Amino acid sequence: MTTVLIVDDEQDMRNLIEMMLHNAKIETVTAASGTEAYDIIVREKIDLVLLDVMMPHEDGFAVCQSIRAMSNVPIIFLTARDANEDKVKGLTIGGDDYIVKPFTNDELVARIHAVLRRSVTNIEDLQQKYVIIGPIKIDEIARKVSVDGKSVPLTLKEFELLHLFMNNPGNAYTREQLLERIWDIDYVGGTRTVDTHIKTLRLKLGKEAAGHIQTVWGVGYRFDPGE
Repeated sequence: MTTVLIVDDEQDMRNLIEMMLHNAKIETVTAASGTEAYDIIVREKIDLVLLDVMMPHEDGFAVCQSIRAMSNVPIIFLTARDANEDKVKGLTIGGDDYIVKPFTNDELVARIHAVLRRSVTNIEDLQQKYVIIGPIKIDEIARKVSVDGKSVPLTLKEFELLHLFMNNPGNAYTREQLLERIWDIDYVGGTRTVDTHIKTLRLKLGKEAAGHIQTVWGVGYRFDPGE
């Protein structure tokens, strides 16, 4: 069964979301702060995090960055602010979706299922366990990446970008195509989030491996498998 971690400093909001998700047969765990959330993520199997943005002491953006340093668990931001710059920031730093309060039970559950569908690889559809090009190795089942045998922690979107590139070497993708394939067709942020993710992905892969991800001027990006 799916387990969702609800991170919100307001008890009433945590209770409301718990009730919504229990009605949809989704298990829940709650945390009132980032500190509590980190302990839970380390101890328990969490499938998705619902993360409030406007929290005291450590806001949702800071919590998201800390979670990304330890886990690739999908994160959906919850906020009362409908500011586009907040959405772009949240998705750029590792969030997977953004829901503005107030929201309905149906919308919340649908967004959770949509993010989980995008983040979970269907093992039965895998034709191979590993994709290896040059020094880069992807374990498709475990959803892990290594370069020259050393593990490289990636966010969900970084992993999906690299996975798409390595399964389609030589194909050039526009930024708009990458937004549609890796995010979704309704994503409201600009194409600069693609550039930001590519930049971070290159840095994490290291100089030699990053050279496989090439900029196609006037188009977008492609993965050069080399010789």
